[in-house]
Parts: sequence; structure tokens; C-alpha cells
Amino acid sequence: MILIMSDTLELRQAKATDAAAIRELTRTAYAKWVPLIGREPKPMTADYDAAVQKHRFDLLHIDGMLAALIETIREPDHLLVENVAVSPAFQGRGLGRKLMAHAETLARELGFDTIRLYTNQRFVENIELYRKLGYRLDREEVVPVGVVTHMSKRL
Repeated sequence: MILIMSDTLELRQAKATDAAAIRELTRTAYAKWVPLIGREPKPMTADYDAAVQKHRFDLLHIDGMLAALIETIREPDHLLVENVAVSPAFQGRGLGRKLMAHAETLARELGFDTIRLYTNQRFVENIELYRKLGYRLDREEVVPVGVVTHMSKRL
């Protein structure tokens, strides 16, 4: 499914007052992974009141509804994609790809030639999407709750 031309898209940077909506969207978007890994993924338990103060969140609204978001962190030598979440009602429309392209533009604007991300090794469909977008597997890290897959892309 693709975006219909009549859809009104708005991409804007989040404010502190958006923390509750960010939390709700993220919890809804990641709920599908709970049965696969037997726990809530990290983004479902994050403190978004604090995160929205420290990180950049870009919110994608379609026809006035929050449809997707991307959270990025400016590191010393790269931009880190901390979280990409798409509301289940809007999945399959290419919004994740659109937000990843936006993050790459941000990274370039900040003067970075590398963008990084990480995800759960068991989120195979996400890893495949990132590979299709040009990301490479850098390493896998065993942590107490599973395996983290670290990926990056040269811009």
C-alpha cells in the first residue's frame, strides 16, 4: 500500500508536550514483538518525558493523526537512529523508509558521513528492510535479554 495523493503529510520536530503521544505510538507499534521475544522491547519501556528533552524526535502526521516517528541522537562521529515506530494503522505505506531517508538527510546536514542503528536480532523483517536501504551488519552483541544487531550506512 502506498500513500494516496490526497493524504496530507506533516513532518515536524517534537516538543516536550508530545511525550505522551510518542509513548502511546511506540507502545502500539512495538506490541507485535512481545510474543516473539517474550518481553517488551526497549522502546516500549523508555522514559519519553526525558528522551524528548535529550534526543530529536521527528513526528509524521497524516491527515492530522500521528502515524510514525523517528528518534535520533547526535553522537560525536555519527547520527544514531534510536527508534523508528509506525502505527499499525499506517504500516505498509513506506513511512519507515521515508523516516529513514529523513534521518540520512539530517545526518548529512550535521556533517556526518555515517548513520548507525541497532535492533533486536529476532526482528528479521526490520533487519531486511535496513539491508535493502543500504545498511550493513557491523556486529552482534549478546546482552542479558538477547542479541543486539548493530548496523550502519556510509552516506
